[in-house]
Amino acid sequence: MSGRAAAGQRLPTLEDVARVAGVSRATASRVINGIRNVDPQLHELVWEAVGRTGYVPNRLARSLVTRRTGTVALVVSDSETHDDDPFMGRFFADPYFGRVVGGLMSVLRRSGVQLALQIVGTDEQRTRLVGDLRNGQADGVIVLSLPAHDPLPRMLTEGEVPAVMIGRPADTVPINYVDLANDIGAALAADRLVGRGCQLIGMISGPVDVPASSDRISGFRRSMARRGHGWIPLASGNFTQASGEAAMCSLLTGHPGLDGVFVANDLMAVGALTALRAAGRRVPQDVAVVGFDDSSAALAASPPLTTVRHPLEDMAAESARLLLSRIDDASMRVSSVIYEPTLVIRESA
Repeated sequence: MSGRAAAGQRLPTLEDVARVAGVSRATASRVINGIRNVDPQLHELVWEAVGRTGYVPNRLARSLVTRRTGTVALVVSDSETHDDDPFMGRFFADPYFGRVVGGLMSVLRRSGVQLALQIVGTDEQRTRLVGDLRNGQADGVIVLSLPAHDPLPRMLTEGEVPAVMIGRPADTVPINYVDLANDIGAALAADRLVGRGCQLIGMISGPVDVPASSDRISGFRRSMARRGHGWIPLASGNFTQASGEAAMCSLLTGHPGLDGVFVANDLMAVGALTALRAAGRRVPQDVAVVGFDDSSAALAASPPLTTVRHPLEDMAAESARLLLSRIDDASMRVSSVIYEPTLVIRESA
């Protein structure tokens, strides 16, 4: 049996899935209902059998039994979101978000869980979101792209909504999170630039009040200071290509002897390359450039970017696993998972 049932044929059942997978009906039910203490090999067999039989789980019936929706929300809280919204364009243009979604789906799809995107930008929208989540519109939430001191993490924890953040919270809030050792990543960039013999090294940061940005700034400054560079010129952007170009122009105007720059994400680094070309500066001969993320933008850049690897797909997948465990067991202690960055050397530094 394979594919959907033709006209006049019965629809595939859970018993069909169990028979094709070679497991008991109970095991097939546990896998399809998202209960995760099942042997991974059996888990694979059941989902292969679902595909072969064309079985479609009855989510409504399942939710009545489990009191779960089989859905988690990916929430982007952004203070620049408006009704006539410029944010959606940034969301789909930035490789960061696509990598996060891909990592989340690699785990959620195998558990039969759907992902719903929610973008909020005002206190009213945040309050409505938390109310909807408490009323059961989703089983839990993954949160990312927070402006500094965003109230959403505290609202979620006070509302007892299962939640995991990608990136640490700016405030002290008892919420699970998965993050990168951003300060160590910035130190890797400093090592590379100093090791190349650069003498006047600047930095283009993201918004200085965002935790990831502040960690990259402090990590870069500390590392440079340990190497005898007690001061570095700094310009900030907002993680977009245009802002990186503007920040690079500002650095060159104030510090024309600049021969190295660390840029806090790859999109801004691409903008910095544009500004350097316009100024007649060769990369890396005149100015060495190190980015951050190792996104598709780094590979597409000219020249291809030396960059700090930010394993977003792995981090997103871990956040999904952490959330599913939290949904299963609300008594779990609040936890964090910190990933280590690596340096990917290409042609820009």
